Amino acid sequence: MAIKLENVGIAVRDLEEAIAFFTDLGLTVLGRDTVFGEWTDTAVGLDGNHAKIAMLATPDGGAQLELFEYLHPAAIETEPTLPNEIGMHRVAFSVDDLDAALAIAARHGCHPLRGVATYQDVYRLTYLRGPSGILVMLAQELTR
Repeated sequence: MAIKLENVGIAVRDLEEAIAFFTDLGLTVLGRDTVFGEWTDTAVGLDGNHAKIAMLATPDGGAQLELFEYLHPAAIETEPTLPNEIGMHRVAFSVDDLDAALAIAARHGCHPLRGVATYQDVYRLTYLRGPSGILVMLAQELTR
């Protein structure tokens, strides 16, 4: 059986805020839509499912991110995920300039949880809270 990862989906509080953050980091909006109806109720498993969605892609085209803002049923606010919690964890991006990426994130009010670390002289990396409390890892390969 062949299998391919299509995208990672993230529910957000404010779709426009999340799009602005990820496009400033370099992703491109592939498309936007508002979805509802029996097909989406069935697929997602929520009666009356109604959401605004946007599909974004990394510049290399190798990864896609689907962002969605629920209109109905109402989104449920939860505590932000901690790095050691079980379940969907974070979205990670390789960047060619970590300092530039952090400057972009800072313009959106997003800062490292603790600081920037170096892993075995291979990567400089950090975790930060993106829009809607999303954990985002940014990593710059040092060997390039």
